[in-house]
Amino acid sequence: MTPLSPLSPLSPLSRTLLAATAGAALITATGLTTAPAQAAATRSYCTSSVPYTAGQGGYDTYRIPATVTTRKGTLLAFAEGRHDGAGDSGNIDVVLRRSTDGGCTWGPLSVVAAGGGDTRGNPAPVVDRRTGRIVLVTSYNSGAVTEAQIMRGEATPAQSRRVFVQTSTGASDGRRFTRPRDITAQTKLPNWRWYATGPGHAVYLERGPHAGRIVIPSNHSAAPPTGSSDTGQESKYYGGHAIYSDNAGRTWHLGFVDDSYDGIENANETTAAQLPDGRLYFSSRDQNGSMPGNRLDSYSSDGAKSLDRPYTVQPTLNDVPIVQGSVLQLRGGSGALLFSGPSEPTARRSLAIWRSGDGGETFTKVLTLSNRRAAYSDLVRVDRGMVGVLYETGDAGTYESIEFRRVGVGTVSSGIGIPAP
Repeated sequence: MTPLSPLSPLSPLSRTLLAATAGAALITATGLTTAPAQAAATRSYCTSSVPYTAGQGGYDTYRIPATVTTRKGTLLAFAEGRHDGAGDSGNIDVVLRRSTDGGCTWGPLSVVAAGGGDTRGNPAPVVDRRTGRIVLVTSYNSGAVTEAQIMRGEATPAQSRRVFVQTSTGASDGRRFTRPRDITAQTKLPNWRWYATGPGHAVYLERGPHAGRIVIPSNHSAAPPTGSSDTGQESKYYGGHAIYSDNAGRTWHLGFVDDSYDGIENANETTAAQLPDGRLYFSSRDQNGSMPGNRLDSYSSDGAKSLDRPYTVQPTLNDVPIVQGSVLQLRGGSGALLFSGPSEPTARRSLAIWRSGDGGETFTKVLTLSNRRAAYSDLVRVDRGMVGVLYETGDAGTYESIEFRRVGVGTVSSGIGIPAP
């Protein structure tokens, strides 16, 4: 096991959180409450926090958030720590911060997978609910090549995209992860070039004939057919797929493959959730497909081995621009399926949450978190009463920070729209 090494102090919190912390300190000074009560008081008033701020902790920029809640209730906030700039290639690490108070404060920054001059990213974490084991799947390529070069077939196999898995025991609770283990041979077809896991939390199947299965929604690009004048960089060569494990990440299998490559719907970064009826719902970024709309979706009734139908445009999410998004199925109560993403169709701005009461057939926007710039996001169930959104945001630039926002379950499960504050 490789211990995680602290790299930075705590990031600044929101004004709301600072006020809550001050209030908790005042109560402590009067001797009117116990330590657990102090923590509860802080959580009850905490609205948001900022686990990652550009320029801090030895990194130029933080991008690509992913988050899960462990079986012990600890929140894990993963991201890409980009050393040299905001670009997608170069020297990039996968980093982590942990929160034991529901996302109000965060422990020191730690490196989970060091790039060492290369690119490691697209974190897709998931918790095995039977054992508490945390499984993290990530993508890799040489820092000397870009996505465009890989798609054009200009990278060697050693430089090109590969897939890795790491784990943390339930007892470790995300404090330590094993070294990255290469699973590319089990998960990538020979004619694929680009490859990306998630990004965002993956899925642990809790019901049905495949209960216990871990599913990682992913995407790839394929090489053009022999004799084609295409380079492979064209968006039509993107496609979605899934990989899965039935033994807590020890071995892996390739599930469904979206291989239409016709330019009509170009499935790209993908997120998934298990619906109450046991089916999987997949929501994908449409990368410049010819059909109107920027979000695609589909379902799987066999645990991601195949799709029930091809990816098609989800018209009730037409306000979402071309960007990654996240879905989260709420358990019990309303049974709502949530989606998060920016809510201006031509700009990465105004992060919002949508709700579906019919298993992803239609969505209604229920909450706009702010009107600031915003891009990638990931949804997480914090506890019985709260959901969280970990998302990229900023004022002058979109990637100034990664913020964590806490939202009451009742707020997003009621189906009643709420404007931005």
